[in-house]
Amino acid sequence: MFEGFAHRRVATSGAEIHAAVGGDGPPLLLLHGFPQTHAMWRRVAPRLAERFTVVAADLRGYGHSEKIPGDPAHVRHCKRTVAQDQVEVMRALGFERFRVAGHDRGARVAHRMALDHPERVERLALLDILPTLHVFEAADQAMATAYYHWFFLIQPDGLPEHAIGLDPEYWLRRLLGSIGAGGGEAFDGEAFAEYLHAFRDPATVHAMCEDYRAGAGIDLDHDRKDRAEGHRVACPTLVLWGERSVVGRLYDDQLGIWRRYAPQAEGHGIPAGHFLAEERPAEVTEALLRFLA
Repeated sequence: MFEGFAHRRVATSGAEIHAAVGGDGPPLLLLHGFPQTHAMWRRVAPRLAERFTVVAADLRGYGHSEKIPGDPAHVRHCKRTVAQDQVEVMRALGFERFRVAGHDRGARVAHRMALDHPERVERLALLDILPTLHVFEAADQAMATAYYHWFFLIQPDGLPEHAIGLDPEYWLRRLLGSIGAGGGEAFDGEAFAEYLHAFRDPATVHAMCEDYRAGAGIDLDHDRKDRAEGHRVACPTLVLWGERSVVGRLYDDQLGIWRRYAPQAEGHGIPAGHFLAEERPAEVTEALLRFLA
């Protein structure tokens, strides 16, 4: 995976972050989702690297990035803190302004980054999410059933960490198969091995749970403050979603929802489940190339 890319480990003020860096041209930061690593971009990044300098990073606590213990308020894993990591990575690589594309949890980090660092983010692409605040405020039985892991992973006192640790491969296969399309067939052996290696690390699982705990707590506090102050994403924004994903199946007006948070949002659905870049890499690549150029 990532042939021709250099693997870098960058020390930021909060954590050491791993990134695969390759290509030439304007800088583009790629951020992965749960339960994955930067490897989710393996079928997209090489094409993007023909036009951009691609930085495919692991979020703190995920993949090969540093594992930071959680704190009671989950500040160390909130989207504001994790976005700051990535801004510092890009600065260390020589990029003060850049484009960013994120999927799932990485898209939530990218959304927060565009709010907190508008002078850094030129264009923003968000793959298969709706705003965290909207999802929680509009939650119903269908959402809670489809996104059961949102409520399982936030449980306190190490409950989800312990349960996952009993059989990490079972949990990983269930997660990949239940929210994707095709029962996990989009994940080739090398990528699955990468994800499983990370998922077998208790420190990684803890960081993933802290990510979700922050999403159900301090992240919402930040989002509500932005809404109260009328603070919205200022840059051009691309929204892509899977037509068979939870976002595609349970919500009728994805762009209308996003335009309350990012007025310049545009985009469309793709015939896929949740894992767009792995299920439909060609369509995702073409959409990103058109928008980010």
